[in-house]
Amino acid sequence: MRIVKNIFKFIIASLELIFLLICLSNIWVFGLTNGRTYNKISKIPPREIALVLGTSPRMRSGVSNPYFTKRMDATALLYHHGKIKKIIVSGEKSKGYNEPAAMKNYLIYQEGVPEDIIIEDPKGFNTYKSILRCKDVYKKENVIIVSQGFHNLRALFFARNNSMNALGFDAQDVNKPESFYRNQSREIIARVVAVVYFVLGISPD
Repeated sequence: MRIVKNIFKFIIASLELIFLLICLSNIWVFGLTNGRTYNKISKIPPREIALVLGTSPRMRSGVSNPYFTKRMDATALLYHHGKIKKIIVSGEKSKGYNEPAAMKNYLIYQEGVPEDIIIEDPKGFNTYKSILRCKDVYKKENVIIVSQGFHNLRALFFARNNSMNALGFDAQDVNKPESFYRNQSREIIARVVAVVYFVLGISPD
């Protein structure tokens, strides 16, 4: 009986530690990025360049991905309002799949953005790599990161910890309840992973 009680106490203590870690990690991310995200074009200060974080242009069903189109809309808004001069579209490029090319084509043909200001980064395989390559490969630190708000917080956390003068411009979110709750819960855990990696000095793959 005592063994059962000890196991139960261990489980409870473990759950409490996990909950505390989740809370503290998310508080850290929110604290570090507080005041650096915007959703109104009139409020965001200008920067040299926008870094647009990639996502699939289409859903599994084959229909257009609203997260993709909303990010492109937000990026074009920044350009047409004179908030940026250049754009890096960063995402995955693999056999038969090319996020940066899809983003570039959409911005040119659907949003009226000039081709010569768009830079394709085909090795932005995840958020951290996109941020790091923006700084180390393209030598850009004064940036506006474009993604949905739930994603921008983690992206800004990476950018701020790499000494980048970054802001976030939040693309319109997708209001489907299943998408909202899935993405929010996923990002809560992803922020914990980001904090743990930072504290341990590990670069996310």
